[in-house]
Amino acid sequence: MIDTLLTSELFLEALGETLYMLGIALFFGSILGVLLGIAVVVTRPAGVLPNAIVSFVLNAFINVVRSLPFIILLVAILPFTRVVVGTSIGVNGALVPLTLMVAPYIGRLVENSLLEVPEGIVEAAKSMGATPVQIFTRFLLPEARGSLVLALTTATIGLLDATAMAGTVGAGGIGDLAISYGYQRFDGITMLITVITLVVIVQCIQLFGTRLARKLRRR
Repeated sequence: MIDTLLTSELFLEALGETLYMLGIALFFGSILGVLLGIAVVVTRPAGVLPNAIVSFVLNAFINVVRSLPFIILLVAILPFTRVVVGTSIGVNGALVPLTLMVAPYIGRLVENSLLEVPEGIVEAAKSMGATPVQIFTRFLLPEARGSLVLALTTATIGLLDATAMAGTVGAGGIGDLAISYGYQRFDGITMLITVITLVVIVQCIQLFGTRLARKLRRR
């Protein structure tokens, strides 16, 4: 009942691939997502630099990408993925769709976090003659940093789920291990180990994000 084809080498390799995809996609996705979120807040009708056209385009892009299931997005942009990284399969082939998936998600979360800041703070900043850059860097971002950390924590967990789904198309990682060994070979031990691993990673991410957000809100 405890026979399994899983070895420590296979498990560590799959875990490393998952962490690699998670780290790289989160890094670039966070940069793009934060920029998207700030741009949406800035250009909204009541924003610091209102621009109806830019606001419409950004919101449309975010909504379109977020409306696509990750598997469909992964397949739909295969030509673009090949152009960017030279391949559409394997770990590197999953980085582009993972980044494009998480960036709009982070952008929307960042927008929500920034909009939670009381308008009185922005009005006070304007009355003191603060520039748009100063309003964001010295007022909005410090007030929203706890919420932003929780937003990035949520996005990281969602991205981890996507890396597991990417395994169904041969992208490697824990998801590929669960499909190739746990499901296709009816290896219950492998499936159990992959599930426990993902649960532990999610719990660690959530615990770290919650504690960090709590510390930032106390300052």
